[in-house]
Amino acid sequence: MVPVAYDVVVIGGGPGGYVAAIRCAQLGLNTACVESWTNPEGRGVLGGTCLNVGCIPSKALLDSSHQFHHFKHEAVRHGINNAGVTMDVSRMMKRKDQIVHSLTQGISTLLRKNKVTWIKGQGRLVGPDQVAVEPLHKGHDEKTLISARHIILATGSLPAPLSVAPVDEQLIVNSTGALSFPSVPRRLGIIGAGVIGLELGSVWQRLGSEVTLLEAETQFLPLADQQLANETLKVLKKQGLQIEMGAKVVGTGCDNRQVTVRYETADGKQQLTVEKLIVAVGRIPNSASLGAADCGLELDAKGFIRVDNNCQTNLPNVYAIGDVVRGPMLAHKASEEGVAVAERIAGIGATHCDFSHIPWVIYIWPELAWAGQTEQQLRAAGVDYRVGVFPMLASGRAQASGETQGMVKMLCDARSDRILGVHVLAANASELITEAVVAMAFAGSSEDLARTIHAHPTLTEAMHEAALAVDKRALHF
Repeated sequence: MVPVAYDVVVIGGGPGGYVAAIRCAQLGLNTACVESWTNPEGRGVLGGTCLNVGCIPSKALLDSSHQFHHFKHEAVRHGINNAGVTMDVSRMMKRKDQIVHSLTQGISTLLRKNKVTWIKGQGRLVGPDQVAVEPLHKGHDEKTLISARHIILATGSLPAPLSVAPVDEQLIVNSTGALSFPSVPRRLGIIGAGVIGLELGSVWQRLGSEVTLLEAETQFLPLADQQLANETLKVLKKQGLQIEMGAKVVGTGCDNRQVTVRYETADGKQQLTVEKLIVAVGRIPNSASLGAADCGLELDAKGFIRVDNNCQTNLPNVYAIGDVVRGPMLAHKASEEGVAVAERIAGIGATHCDFSHIPWVIYIWPELAWAGQTEQQLRAAGVDYRVGVFPMLASGRAQASGETQGMVKMLCDARSDRILGVHVLAANASELITEAVVAMAFAGSSEDLARTIHAHPTLTEAMHEAALAVDKRALHF
């Protein structure tokens, strides 16, 4: 078997992998992208978890359920007659699937446009310069051996299993199964009240399910600023989500119709019976199939590939990016690492990703987004800081649209006024946070945003007012 030679081979076609492959090709490198993902019909597709069973389909369902909930419960305030509003779950799912199909097809078009070779199959490292590709359908094609001067590992992550709640794809599912329920469960249980659990819980609660989330941790959303996390918890509970903190699941049992969940809290042993149970306890790196032990690729105790600040592994000319390495498991982080590695391979220079300014978003409603440091982190580090807070209730645009829940909170260095962190709970917070990210990327201050003219009336005026509030001169609150 004679190896096919490339300048770069990328294993993984998700947001990290396909972006890295495209950038490599743009820089004149002969590039191949190996991807093993298949759609329900068994055909190879690109996009990885994000486009197929993650970011995109979940946001499609979140948007559909949000619109249904709005027309069902909020539209009457706008003078819209909402009598007889119903949800057709099968059509909602069809729309979601069409969006996924369109975007995954779009990626294949992008690879062709940039002359990236798409190799369908399971990639495995044979050494620092060779990759063996197992075909998608065994018995139809022989294994392919590819040689490359550089290899980028971008195999992403998988739903973390939970031994006390084994997934059966019927009554107990992970995040993938929760995106394809054929009907609305009357009662739904979710193990885990993190990003995935909250988003999936919001989808089905809006559609009429009685949702209970069991979270083992006692602190809600510990990575978020606690003032906004606490406010978010109040909002979600008011919407109808039942969230039990400090609830450790110790066992589950199923019959043909329902699941019984046994868990323990500070009050003792508890039990919950639901029609469906979602296991959403995080994700683990997808590194088991890479052949790490055979070729000497170093992994840490949790299965993450060890890399340096340049995403270089211990093997020469082998890089790793995205969910399979250290850092936040975010699609946009993976993409930027992919670009940085591609440019490093092409010799452009010392490109890097600044993890301190990566935006985080939870697509509940109102959305929760943040970038930079939290107030608890600044206190722990002994940093002298100032705070500016502006409530969305005081925003004219928020009042006009009926989306007045939440706030913008800005944290700045007390001496230099440099913005250290911004936290937003608001409608479209995912869009609002980018202004803060840009400001922080340029070492901006609250005064910079305070002196920037914002259009009126807009939700972004809340960012302007929060910047003014840092200096105690907010104009509308």
